[in-house]
Amino acid sequence: MVTGHFQEFEDEYLETLYEFYEKSPDERVRNGELANYLDVSPASATEMVQRLAKNGFVDYVPYKGARLTEKGLEHGMMMKRRHRLAEVLLTILPFEGNVHETACRLEHAFNDDLELCISLLLGNPTLDPSGRNIPPANSRIADKINTESSLSSLANLEMSQSGVIALILTTAGDRDILELCGLKVGDIVTRKNDGFWCGESLLQIEAHLAEKIILRRV
Repeated sequence: MVTGHFQEFEDEYLETLYEFYEKSPDERVRNGELANYLDVSPASATEMVQRLAKNGFVDYVPYKGARLTEKGLEHGMMMKRRHRLAEVLLTILPFEGNVHETACRLEHAFNDDLELCISLLLGNPTLDPSGRNIPPANSRIADKINTESSLSSLANLEMSQSGVIALILTTAGDRDILELCGLKVGDIVTRKNDGFWCGESLLQIEAHLAEKIILRRV
């Protein structure tokens, strides 16, 4: 596939075809359905589908529609994963814009290294903010996620585990509140039966804040 702006159009089509695949894995997608979903002309959809077929990403039968090949499925799944990871990230950041639209732009900036970093930072989530499944990582980074996953949100810290606070993804106001509670980057927090402890102090932290405190497990 080419790089640059046209690459983004190809990514969008493959991601959209993957979304249709999630709903009906065995069904072909007609060009008109793609055109309606992406708000483009039928002629544009047909031209792109033919291009994707030429490059081996879809199996296209005129008048019957397109279906992702194994190569196309892998790429479409990757783009959908990156989109949904971006939505999770934006949701835990102090971000007040349109999450979906911004994730649509961010997904094209991902490469394997950034996807790995975001996956580790978020604790490799399996659901997006709407409760939809986040597709699994491809083989290039799946093993790295499993072997390098030392990061966890405070909310996901397992019983009897400890972690050093590496990042606090909150507004300045929330960070001030946490610091008033004696909690800051570099502190070690341990999860016990009765809650989260920092040194000799039992922390009173609301669930939405616990999700935004990122620890490096020790």
